Amino acid sequence: MRLFIAICFDENMLDSLNEIQDDLTRSGVKGNYTSRENLHMTLAFIGEYDDPEQIEEVMKKVPLRSFSVKLSGYRPFKDMFFADFEENEKLRDYVKRLRSALLDEEIPFDRKKFMPHVTLIRKADCTKDKAFLPQFQESDPMRVNGISLMKSERGKHGMIYTEIGYVRAF
Repeated sequence: MRLFIAICFDENMLDSLNEIQDDLTRSGVKGNYTSRENLHMTLAFIGEYDDPEQIEEVMKKVPLRSFSVKLSGYRPFKDMFFADFEENEKLRDYVKRLRSALLDEEIPFDRKKFMPHVTLIRKADCTKDKAFLPQFQESDPMRVNGISLMKSERGKHGMIYTEIGYVRAF
């Protein structure tokens, strides 16, 4: 089972992310746009792992205090576009503690440096110097009230992400 731990977004944040995608579409950027239901921020990518209950237990052990996240813009990266978030010490601290707890339980995960972002487009055929990119329109912050354990499966029309666990913040 392919798993990851993520922040799933409320409708207002999803609207803001979709507005960025719409602006990029109008600017001529083509590629594989992430569907609304798949937009999320990955905190730890586990990959293939057959014990989701163990991961959820680790998630429950790491105290999560509610905090806010706010978009800061978007950028091209290689053949993708990402939405970026304002620097957030509470988010970084939580991810550090979560990943440390995963290590303690010997649960494997991708150890790349955590960069808070959302993948908006994959296989984009246009980069910054090839098109006029729209200016980022500021959006409202979103309160993070929990984190999700997600399952990733390949479907007929792309990836399907399903929440299989949730831990509420206090």
